[in-house]
Amino acid sequence: MTLIKSISGIRGTIGGVPGGALTPPDIVKFVSAYSFRLKKRIPGKNRYKVVVGRDARISGEMVEQLVCGTLMACGIDVINASLASTPTVEMAVTFENADGGIILTASHNPRQWNALKLLNERGEFLDAEEGAKLLECAENCEFSFSEVDQIGIITHKDFTKQHIEAVLSHPLVDTEAIYRAGYKVVVDAVNSVGGVIMPQLLEALGVSCIKVNCDPTGQFAHNPEPLPEHLTELSSRVVREGADLGISVDPDVDRLALICEDGNPFGEEYTLVAVADYILRHKKGPTVSNLSSSRALRDITENAGCEYYASAVGEVNVVTEMKRVGAVIGGEGNGGVIVPDLHYGRDAMIGIALLLSHLAKERKSLTELKADYPHYYISKNKIELSPAIDVDSILAEVKRRFSKYRVTDIDGIKVDFDADKRWVHLRKSNTEPIIRIYAEASAEEIASALAGEMISVINEIMST
Repeated sequence: MTLIKSISGIRGTIGGVPGGALTPPDIVKFVSAYSFRLKKRIPGKNRYKVVVGRDARISGEMVEQLVCGTLMACGIDVINASLASTPTVEMAVTFENADGGIILTASHNPRQWNALKLLNERGEFLDAEEGAKLLECAENCEFSFSEVDQIGIITHKDFTKQHIEAVLSHPLVDTEAIYRAGYKVVVDAVNSVGGVIMPQLLEALGVSCIKVNCDPTGQFAHNPEPLPEHLTELSSRVVREGADLGISVDPDVDRLALICEDGNPFGEEYTLVAVADYILRHKKGPTVSNLSSSRALRDITENAGCEYYASAVGEVNVVTEMKRVGAVIGGEGNGGVIVPDLHYGRDAMIGIALLLSHLAKERKSLTELKADYPHYYISKNKIELSPAIDVDSILAEVKRRFSKYRVTDIDGIKVDFDADKRWVHLRKSNTEPIIRIYAEASAEEIASALAGEMISVINEIMST
């Protein structure tokens, strides 16, 4: 397994022979490069400080000590949030007026993975340009370690309460309506930090919370990606307890998936749709999601008399587009909700608080709410290629063949068949010789057929 370097951070497996993809020397190297670039990006300060936080995965404490020690060696003061969700660390950077942040989480990846997610002074992920400079710095071993008298100091602080208070204070979170509704929910936090912060938020909202896999041991009780096939325990528990809904978060709490009161999945694509619907009823403005997210967001945005915009895949790209157009809500179809007047980061905490506010005001069940939205189905596929294949030439030929339709090429090729609201999106992987093919339509068989048609086209192009 190779080390993966992308706009999502530096990630890889821990342990094994000869030591996994993300080794202790790698961690020290990339944190040293981050420190060097931080001082270049924000010059002239006598002291710098960086917030560090982590999810509960088994390797977290080991990686935390390496990261904190390296920052200190580079003369940077560390505010160690220890166990903290990704959105909590992002907000902590601004709470503390820090110069940056490092989150130790491999998000939805399995237990043997870990990663360094790198933040700027606004608590946002480094953009592509800065990320490229950091990787070059690491490759060239451009580091600067401090004299002994200038070694950084470390302090410890828990930001969970501040994060919860910020969510409760959001103007569209109706705490009274939620309290009056008397909701009972089941929470599955896959034995990570969501088991710490999510029940505290729900209890502050007057919600009765039944905990499943909420002990932050890092021993993930199931595959940590919050997909329906991994949430069968949560679904059955919701029905057995007679709960109003089920809540699932990934290990670092930036993705939110919901289970309806009847045990059926709400659909992670519809988390953002439902929250956006609520916000647009109270605050008009543009919305943004990535090219691979459901058309349903575009539909409800246009129905509200507002404009929808699409970005390249990746949280950094979504945030950049949100800022460009002044979006009131944005995110990704994987259950990632970004509410900009709280902070520019995916945050399951504000997501669930706004969703519960919406339910309470509408006085509907989650199933009834879902019925209000346009129904789409996404078929997700991939084609494995020979490493010798020129993927860019294949995508260029697809673009040429479908030029009579609306084609977007900011991230692979997306073809929109607007007449019947179908689309297909082709993206090459940055780490594997594959093309990912996502297709969406009003019915499963139509989406699958569209994906199959595109696979046939690609195979034909490769054979000529």
